[in-house]
Amino acid sequence: MRISSEGQATDTAATEEGNRLKLAEGLVFLGLVGLIDPPRSEAIKAVAECQSAGIRVKMITGDHADTARAIADEVGLENPERVLTGADLDQLTDQQLASAAIDTDVFARTSPEHKLRLVIALQAQQETVAMTGDGVNDAPALKRADIGVAMGCKGSEAAKEASELVLADDNFASIVVAVREGRTIHDNIRKVISWTLPTNAGEASVIVWALLAGLTLPITPIQILWVNMVTAVTLGIALAFEASEADIMQRPPRERSEPLLSRSLVWHIVLVAVLFLMGVFGIFRFAINQGHSVEIAQTMAMNTLVAMQAFYLLFIRNKDTVALTWGKLMATRLVWLAIAAVLVGQLGLTYLPLLQRVFATAPVPGPEMLFSLLIGAALFVVIELEKQLRLRLTKGRE
Repeated sequence: MRISSEGQATDTAATEEGNRLKLAEGLVFLGLVGLIDPPRSEAIKAVAECQSAGIRVKMITGDHADTARAIADEVGLENPERVLTGADLDQLTDQQLASAAIDTDVFARTSPEHKLRLVIALQAQQETVAMTGDGVNDAPALKRADIGVAMGCKGSEAAKEASELVLADDNFASIVVAVREGRTIHDNIRKVISWTLPTNAGEASVIVWALLAGLTLPITPIQILWVNMVTAVTLGIALAFEASEADIMQRPPRERSEPLLSRSLVWHIVLVAVLFLMGVFGIFRFAINQGHSVEIAQTMAMNTLVAMQAFYLLFIRNKDTVALTWGKLMATRLVWLAIAAVLVGQLGLTYLPLLQRVFATAPVPGPEMLFSLLIGAALFVVIELEKQLRLRLTKGRE
């Protein structure tokens, strides 16, 4: 007996249909169950905060394109309607992918190879790429990214080893917190450098000019040592613990090649050094002309130097602010504590006999102590006016 291939196929289909009917016997339809894994509410807020900070968030997933599109729309990605699948990526050349990776925020049905290609494509467009992942297969993309971020709870050891950062709570919002803290640290480093270099240049200019001109030193070496020791421990450290600026997450990312020693900082080093030179020598000559001793004149000059450093500290805290309001001028508690500590130290150095003998100082008449504060305030006014003019001119050119 011969059976055709068509007959074999028919018999097989009939057998499968019969098996399905048998399985359905005695079953009662009760309903359907749907499962959903919604994004965390803090993740939605974190994505919005990233976008305001100039950080483009992209989603690369193995889920279906429709699922990826729905999630992208829910979390608020910029372009959720445009979705590229792994099959689409396979059809693109590296050059085409570099362009598509910039314009597209959602990638679905992707493999680990696709993730690696996307990282390389974004880097080819001079983008700084942070990549998250948890699996062993994510390790190549995490390693290639500028900042690899592995999941600490569900992540594999291979992913953690390939990454620079490990999220202890597997929460995307923690990345945004890290970005904010990183920007704050960078700001504070810039503030410390922007305060230290000009003030040190001002101190050095006073000594160098006096030596070159053959003049009496307005501040003795041991007094300079005191100033450096006191201000570095108090005023300088206070800047390192400044809180985050209110608009820190509304700024665009800085250029990776941006130097800490910028042209504006170099200009400020020169400007502040000249102002320090004028202020210190001015108060010194004023004291001598008033008939005071050299010791009193040097003490007044040293107090003036410290006052100028304190007022310059208040300026540095708002050196990038166009509109100077009272709220922005008010310093943090730590800054005021540092300034108060410096004030107490200077009063002790000026009026305590023991410190007078060690640092060759002399008591300054009360009213004339105010001249040091006035010169410090004058420094603040001059550099604040210079900043306002410079920022407005720069904004006008843009």
